[in-house]
Amino acid sequence: MKMFVFRYIGVVAALLILIPQSAYAMHIMEGFLPFNWCAFWYICSIPFLIYGVMMAKRATRDNTKLKLLLGLCGAFVFVLSAMKIPSVMGSCSHPTGVGLGAIVFGPAVMSVLGGIVLIFQALLLAHGGISTFGANVFSMAVVGPIVSYVLYTSLKKAKVPVWLSVFLAAALGDLATYVVTAFQLALAFPSQSSGITGSFIKFLAVFAVTQVPIAIAEGILTVLVYNYLTANSAEELKILSRGEA
Repeated sequence: MKMFVFRYIGVVAALLILIPQSAYAMHIMEGFLPFNWCAFWYICSIPFLIYGVMMAKRATRDNTKLKLLLGLCGAFVFVLSAMKIPSVMGSCSHPTGVGLGAIVFGPAVMSVLGGIVLIFQALLLAHGGISTFGANVFSMAVVGPIVSYVLYTSLKKAKVPVWLSVFLAAALGDLATYVVTAFQLALAFPSQSSGITGSFIKFLAVFAVTQVPIAIAEGILTVLVYNYLTANSAEELKILSRGEA
């Protein structure tokens, strides 16, 4: 598993060098939202971050092995969400990577991991921003993981095959982030002719061309990584599934 993490670190280093430093992407960029909406999304996100810190400490307090697994889930989010893929109208789309961590640790812990990733991306890659941090946290680190976790646990209880549960959880968690981001932009910039609804449809359309296939690809990749973890970190996953962390 250590070699797996080291490979991710190498990929991250390459991304820091090769990825362009500015883009209009699914992370809402710095200065794009009006101040009142920036403040609103900060207020919405902060309680989740506080609770997430508490849950992350609890998860790793008595078992240091889980820290490595936690770091891997964070690296997975960083690498995938830093991959900006050109879309239409000069915009970009990207995977989120939050489904894996939500399945393994739950949505609360992922709010913290997602928040840390978004801070580093804003500072190092000009991907997102500090003023829009609250909005990006809410869409990618709060809603996305909740959707992934709820779907995974529900499908698992319904005796759906694990691989399919993981795939759907990761793919639809990605799409949930994209839908929330479009809604955030629509609230801030309603259309003069068709209001919030028209603006929402417009922003959805901007990303839809690339985001749907990206979500499918993310679902497949998450299944592969989850299968790797079940083969190499079975003990840690059992601890988490029993709620002993």
